Order: sequence, then C-alpha cells, then structure tokens
Amino acid sequence: MAKARFLGGCAVAAIVAASGPALARTPQNTMVMAWNIDAISTFDPAQIGEVVTNELITNICDSLVMADPENEAGILPAVAESWTVSEDGMVITFNMRRDAVHPSGNPVTAHDLVWSMTRVVELAFGNAAMLTSYGFTKENAVESFVALDDHTFQMTLSDPYPLDIIMQAVVSGRVGHVLDSEYLKTKEVDNDRANGYLTTNTACVGPYRLRQWSAGEVVILEANENYYGEAPKTPRWIIRHVPEAGSQRLLIEQGDVDVARDLGSEDLRALSQNPDVQLMSTLNHQIFYMSFHNEKPPFDDDRVRLAFRYLINYDQLAETVMAFAGVPRNTVVPLGAFAALDEEEGAPFSLDIEKARALLAEAGYADGFTARMFIGTPPYAAPVAQHIQANAAQVGITLNIEQMANAQLFSAFRGREFDTLLSSWQTNIPHAHGMLERHAVNPDNRFEAALGMYPTWRSSWYRPDFNDRVREALFETDREKQIELYRALQQDHMQYGPGAYMFQMSNNAVVRSNVQDWTWHAFRVYMNRAYKD
Repeated sequence: MAKARFLGGCAVAAIVAASGPALARTPQNTMVMAWNIDAISTFDPAQIGEVVTNELITNICDSLVMADPENEAGILPAVAESWTVSEDGMVITFNMRRDAVHPSGNPVTAHDLVWSMTRVVELAFGNAAMLTSYGFTKENAVESFVALDDHTFQMTLSDPYPLDIIMQAVVSGRVGHVLDSEYLKTKEVDNDRANGYLTTNTACVGPYRLRQWSAGEVVILEANENYYGEAPKTPRWIIRHVPEAGSQRLLIEQGDVDVARDLGSEDLRALSQNPDVQLMSTLNHQIFYMSFHNEKPPFDDDRVRLAFRYLINYDQLAETVMAFAGVPRNTVVPLGAFAALDEEEGAPFSLDIEKARALLAEAGYADGFTARMFIGTPPYAAPVAQHIQANAAQVGITLNIEQMANAQLFSAFRGREFDTLLSSWQTNIPHAHGMLERHAVNPDNRFEAALGMYPTWRSSWYRPDFNDRVREALFETDREKQIELYRALQQDHMQYGPGAYMFQMSNNAVVRSNVQDWTWHAFRVYMNRAYKD
C-alpha cells in the first residue's frame, strides 16, 4: 500500500501513515476518513463553493440556526436560542445564546454576526449570491443586519420572502456562520476582511476547529474545547486525501481508515456484502449534469442541447456505473423538494439516437461538430463521459474528453473557459426554488458581473422570462397555484435549460462496523455525533 503523504514532523502522521501490515484499528479518539479533497481551495465561508469544504465548514462554524438531524426540512436553534417574526413577515429578531465563546476566548455576539454577514456582500465572492438573491446588498446591509445589543440580532427583509426559505437558505447556511470579528480584524491585510487568513484558517464557534489543512494531503479537525453545546463524541477527525476509489476500498477493508467516501459502484456492491463494514447512503438534493457554454456555437441553439438529452441511456448507466451513486433525474429540482415533479415526470428522456440526429439536423448540424468535454475525478465521471462520447459519435459529434483535478474543473467552469463539462450542483434548501433560483435565474449575464455562484452565468444562459417566472412562483401565496407554477417551470426548463440533467446523486459512505451513530441527510453530515465503540 502506498504511504500516505503528510507534513513532516506532524504528530498525527503516525496515526495514518502506514506501510507494510495494515493497522488493526485506528485510535479510539480519532476518526480517519479517506476522501478526495482536491476541490478544497479556501475555508472562508464567504467563498466556499464546493461540497467537500461545505461539509467541513458546517462542522466548524455554527450559524444562528441549524438543520434538524432527524428532519432535513426542519430548523433547530443553534447560536440563536429563539426568534420572533413581525406581523408583516419583514423583520426577524434572533435572541442569541449568552454562553457561546469563540476558540480565541472572545464572546460570541450579535456584532459578530453583523460583521460576518456584511463582509459576505462587501467581498462579493460567489456566496454573496446567497444574500443578494434575497434582497441583501452592500447598500442596504447597514439597515438589514442590526445588533440591537450584544445578544439580539435583527434581520430586515426587502420583500416578504417565505420564512422557511430565509431560515434554510440564509440563516442556517454558510453566509450565516458567526465569525470571530474582533479576532479577525487583527488578521486583515489591505482591507481584505481577513479573507487571506481564512483561506487556511478558521475563526468561529462550532463543535470542531480546523487544526491543519495541507492541500492535496490532509485536513485535521479537533474538538473545540470551549464549545457551548455537547462535546463531540470523537475528539479528532483526520481526513486523508485519497483520490483513487481502489485505494479507498483497500484502506477501509484493512481497517486503515474508519470511513471511505468516494467508492465506485463495483466497490460499493462488493463492500455491501462485507460484514466488517456498513454501507450508509442518503439521497442528496444534488443533480449531476452536463453543462454547455450557451454563448458558443453550437450550444447556443436549444435544439443542440436538447439533442444531448437523447444521447444518454439513463437506465443503463443507473444499473452500471451509477449504481449506488444516483437515480435518473432530468429536472433540476430533486426528489424530496417542495413542488418537485415525481419520478416519472421528472425523468422523461431516454436514449433515442434518431431523435437526437433529427434535432441536430434541424439546428444545422447534420454533419455534427467537435467540442471539448471537461470532467473531474469522481469515479463515475470518466465512464459517463465515455458513454456520452460513444453515443454522440453515432450522430457525427466528436467529444474530446479532458480529465482534470476538481479544483481545476471548477475554475474553468467559473471562468467560462469550456465547451461542455460534467459537474454537479447541490442546493441547501428542500424547495423547488433552491435549484431553480440558480439554474433558471441569471441576474446579469455580462462577463464582468462575475456571478460565479450561478451555474446559469457560468454557462452564459440568460432568459429574462425565466427570471420573472421564478420570482412569480416564489411570492405566490396560493399553495396549489405555486406548485403549478413550479411544475411548469420544470417542464420548460427540461426543454430549454442550460444543461442536460442526468442523475440525482446519493451520498455514500462505507464505515467500519465499529462506527456508531453516523448521522446525515441531504444538507449536513453531523460529524460530532459519530463515534467508535
């Protein structure tokens, strides 16, 4: 087995660096997880956009409220003990805990939250969209975010947005993390609001703190001794960067790691029969799809993008390379979300080479064309790409596949430097608006707008009519009419949208049989609950 690479002299290296005979058991106070973590580029909540980093930061930084571990649509108190809403629904007042203390020793205050949320819109990184989408801007931040006193935070809305969406999308998300403002002010360089420091460090209240991140090697989390809540059942987590599924399988089988996260369908099928491990799975509100650069011919033609939806054998992939990984889904709204189309309505496409050929001819591409297709490193990415490549070749399309590290793929996507690529997107709310607000809305298609957290902007797909329709559906107060508006949006989006949506993803983890209370759902992994017996 290859020796794991860690920083020299690190005290924990001996725990995970193994050569020769496998370890019989990892230390009782440490959970060791194998995961592909090459997408991590920062730990700044204002900037994080990757699923991997989001999972880690939600276990490091608490928000005002949190997703209920037993009900993914539910909200529980966290830093806020309680809250009240004005009669017109425009003002939410949060009463914050008085016993919360940052790792630095500074008390957690409402002033911290004002600073934390204001810096998100001021820095204007991708996650600013999580606030600007709901009317919070640089210009109104002073009025929108107010500390009435040290432990009372007041949020004023610009429009009567549904309370459940504000609580799920804003208050419990990355932009609602409570940062240690007094400490971070000492780490500012050239008025960067400590963005440089937070690239490799954290400063917030939560069950864990970031001890170390070595890019392409390891992340180490340690329990926050001053945490106001219940102490984590496992004091330390070591997340090893293991990009190869085969290596992860070997490590989990031998007991060198307690958890493996990126196994392919064949590995999962085999391990599901292994009595020494447990297969954990949960259906995510995440869609795997093929994105196109909609300003580049031929992908600027709706008929070309529609043709690709007929160049995929969804059922065959679901039974082979996507087994355990996901279920066929052509609408961007996942199963389990409010107003989602059902299984049949939400997956109407099937492989139809002649239909694809006819659409291409109608669009003026009867002889096909050549394009590059970028893919990342998930175990299913290459086989799915090759499947599409082979079917596309039957209608004259040459797709040149280029595989790269996930961070490089995301950079190309955010910079609009691609023809077509395979990616996935995950929403943080169980509501049709969560996905449609990013995949059917593009507030400003200008390149200089740099709206990198909108897949529509990345794909240069701009349809003002969809912008208006999504807003209309959001504010519709008649529930049945609202559902119909969302259903119609999904039907039209499947015909004219920016990409070919293929699968709703499952989150899979293989854990050793001695790992107890592995708790997760579509929106969070509760690392503080897991322990080894």
